[in-house]
Amino acid sequence: MVLSKISDIYDLDNESLKNEILFIKKELFELRLKKATRQDFKSHNFKHNRRRLAQLLMIEYQRKLKSILSE
Repeated sequence: MVLSKISDIYDLDNESLKNEILFIKKELFELRLKKATRQDFKSHNFKHNRRRLAQLLMIEYQRKLKSILSE
């Protein structure tokens, strides 16, 4: 799995952005659960998912800020 690029996220609309954020949060939860129960998991997915989540949240924040300032 290659680290995602932020340019891919800019193309998402608001609804799919929210769905993607929810999906990544669920994946992180599942990874933490696997770690706690000592199941096999790929530890590098923590880094990938946290980075992707940070990118998604930043884009969401920028869009909210832009809508507030444009009013």
